[in-house]
Amino acid sequence: MTTKRAAIFDVDGTLVDTNHLHVVTWWEAFRQGGHRVPMREIHRAVGLGSDDLIEHLLGKDRDPGDDEQFVAAHHALYATYFERLPALDSAGDLLRTLAGRGWTIVLATSASGAELSALRRAIDADDVILGAASADDVAEGKPAPDPVQRARELAGVASERAVFVGDTVWDMKAAVRDGVVPVAVLSGGIPRADLEAAGAHAVYGDPADLLEHLDTSVFADR
Repeated sequence: MTTKRAAIFDVDGTLVDTNHLHVVTWWEAFRQGGHRVPMREIHRAVGLGSDDLIEHLLGKDRDPGDDEQFVAAHHALYATYFERLPALDSAGDLLRTLAGRGWTIVLATSASGAELSALRRAIDADDVILGAASADDVAEGKPAPDPVQRARELAGVASERAVFVGDTVWDMKAAVRDGVVPVAVLSGGIPRADLEAAGAHAVYGDPADLLEHLDTSVFADR
């Protein structure tokens, strides 16, 4: 009997091309609250949970009473895209191919609720996705290992039997801390060197590139 293996995927920037939508909608949310935050800084913070993203960008000395306003504004702005979120090329095919090879597919994302539902509709591979560890399911988001650990628990595997695919430095750090194999994609716009420095075992262009090279990837030798 084949030992169970888990392929854990981040969603934003990894399976769905949404990172720059997050940049623009966070920028506008901050602008409405009287803060001018450079888009390049927001881009590098995408992948953090909302509370951590706000603290990372505005600092610990901000008025935390405003955080709820920023979160609500970002959600309202981003929700206008829910019905047209674009999956990255071959994202669904990658998940189905891995599932066909015996991998248990789980998502680990800071998205939750209606946002996560919209992302899953965009991926259109719910037939092979066991479940998702969302922001609602953990005490701390990435780069803490909690989301990856929770996803593994859903799959019922130990860290050495799991691979985590993500697009941000935060994803790679979370994977390293949990002990799973970190694999990165460049589709979120983060430089290869930064992903490798954060622990990426291998780096691919996007889901289509990973799918094309699956037989020479870490997914072929576990």
